[in-house]
Amino acid sequence: MNSMRLSKSNPDLHYLNLDNAKLINYQLSPSELIEIAICNGEAYLADSGALAADTGEFTGRSPRDRFIVCDKITEESVWWGDINIKFSELEFDSLFIKVTQYLTERKIYVRDAYACASEEFRLNIRVVTETAYQNLFANNLFLRPAHVDPASRPEWTIIAAPGFKANPEIDGTRQANFCIINFTRQIILIGGTGYTGEIKKGIFSVLNFILPHQHNVLSMHCSANIGAEGDTAIFFGLSGTGKTTLSADPDRRLIGDDEHGWSKNSVFNFEGGCYAKCVDLSPEKEPQIYKAIRYGSLLENINFIEGTRTVDFNNIEKTENTRVAYPINFIDNAFIPSVASGPKNIFFLTADAFGVLPPISRLSPAQAMYHFISGYTAKVAGTEAGINEPQVTFSACFGKAFLPLHPTKYAELLGRNIERYGVNVWLINTGWTGGEYGTGTRMKLSYTRAMIAAALNGSLQDVKFEEHPLFGLAMPLTCPGVPSEILNPRNTWKDKQAYDLKAAGLVEAFVSNFKQYSKYTDNELLMDESRVNVNA
Repeated sequence: MNSMRLSKSNPDLHYLNLDNAKLINYQLSPSELIEIAICNGEAYLADSGALAADTGEFTGRSPRDRFIVCDKITEESVWWGDINIKFSELEFDSLFIKVTQYLTERKIYVRDAYACASEEFRLNIRVVTETAYQNLFANNLFLRPAHVDPASRPEWTIIAAPGFKANPEIDGTRQANFCIINFTRQIILIGGTGYTGEIKKGIFSVLNFILPHQHNVLSMHCSANIGAEGDTAIFFGLSGTGKTTLSADPDRRLIGDDEHGWSKNSVFNFEGGCYAKCVDLSPEKEPQIYKAIRYGSLLENINFIEGTRTVDFNNIEKTENTRVAYPINFIDNAFIPSVASGPKNIFFLTADAFGVLPPISRLSPAQAMYHFISGYTAKVAGTEAGINEPQVTFSACFGKAFLPLHPTKYAELLGRNIERYGVNVWLINTGWTGGEYGTGTRMKLSYTRAMIAAALNGSLQDVKFEEHPLFGLAMPLTCPGVPSEILNPRNTWKDKQAYDLKAAGLVEAFVSNFKQYSKYTDNELLMDESRVNVNA
């Protein structure tokens, strides 16, 4: 294997001060990386053939330790605050030198890849990692070029050094770990954490700046699929809303599961792979993901059944955020290359644990922009400290943590595209019906699938709709395969007054959350507060 590595030309790393690193492992194959990761003690082989690695102290992203360098490019354009935290140019330059000096004394793994399946917006990337498993992740998640030129300079470089710990008092970080994006130097610097999601979401944040700001292309945190007739559908939704499940349709081909762009000509995947959650995974619940866990895949922070190398997907002792990263071609019905026509239908998925939103409703362009900016779902605390009350969650554009620009920029692009191309937009409640969490029941998956199918095949175009008195949403009176009595959520509650109070409370939460954006938006987007009498 050493001769195989040495036979490959080394890339130009002079611009990173890494050309004298102890050993440069360039563009290794998955099998080479897997073998090295096992030999280094970074990971183990599961009986499925997948590599299983632990990411160390951090088993998820650390949003409070994500920074953007404030410079001439970003100072006036970035949406600064607790999402995008300022970092100085001088402190970045100093920390960059320390990290590269640290890596010079070590074996490093270098991979050239790219993001954006659309040739028009292709972003060439170089990923430099301290560990082999991180480089396997980069191979799986980014798009893989057919040919590489080691002498070429990439547009963006990611450096990931989990073993390097910053000194907050000297380096300007909050704590020892950090992820810093520098748009002038076009470098993402990651240290102190082995969680690979920082690599993936670092580039997503970069594209969320470049595409809307420089090209007027809408970047989206969504999944997408395409039907036999070439009709594209987009699914937005926060964790637990069913985005992965509902976009994985055996009758439609998967464009991508997480990150896409929408230009005037196409919808295109940013990535070349998937990074799926594994908690409670089974061949019955998620057959496509389950089948994708094989040799070449990377499992993170899972537990084995004791005495075996069989993964226990129900075991969350390390974290609930167990993950698997695999190339998109591991999905049987993947649409490759992952570039399709613009969408005919958009679905906003929400798991409303209060049980007040309709199971399906049609949105006007203004309502679509409003619900997009709001990014609502409700999370159930479960048994944590004995708390069982639903918790309202708003995440702008269904991905607030990754938005360098103000949310209204993305909403304006969405609204423009909806009106220009005549796209149908639907709000789907995959949460509770007949009462809130603890009283009602979760919406049947079969009903949700039937509603989405009806929207996709046009069955809802000619049915009658009624308006929800509080939310102003258009609710169909009938839908094939779905009992008509559940289409208006108020009908499913025994206590109608209790429903009205709960619905009014949710409207009030929407209105309160939207106040932070109202001065940036047209009055047409505002929810009509006069509809709501919270003391009714």
